[in-house]
Amino acid sequence: MKGPFLLEELAVNMAVTGDETETGPAGTGGCSGYQPHKLPSSSLAQGGAMANIQRSQHLGEDASKRKELRLMKNREAARQCRRKKKEYVKCLENRVAVLENQNRTLIEELKALKDIYQHKVD
Repeated sequence: MKGPFLLEELAVNMAVTGDETETGPAGTGGCSGYQPHKLPSSSLAQGGAMANIQRSQHLGEDASKRKELRLMKNREAARQCRRKKKEYVKCLENRVAVLENQNRTLIEELKALKDIYQHKVD
């Protein structure tokens, strides 16, 4: 067992040098020999730029998929709208035909009633 003096010296050495990767005999961090990798700032920037490019490509793919889905839904909605409009127009045309027949019948009935009235008056 090492004495408390050695641990104090190690703690002071770490505080002065700022080297946190150094582990003492007591294994202060539990990670003996672990040294984190420090990337140069240029490769970190390149990695960040690549991540941004990949992220923007992914977002671009998502946006294009959303756009394609929206266009597909819009086409289907337009198709249904045109179909409903055709049905509505056919319904209106049928109603016009029924009303024209009814109007013709009423006009004929009116003429007949006028003729009857004229014969009674004369």
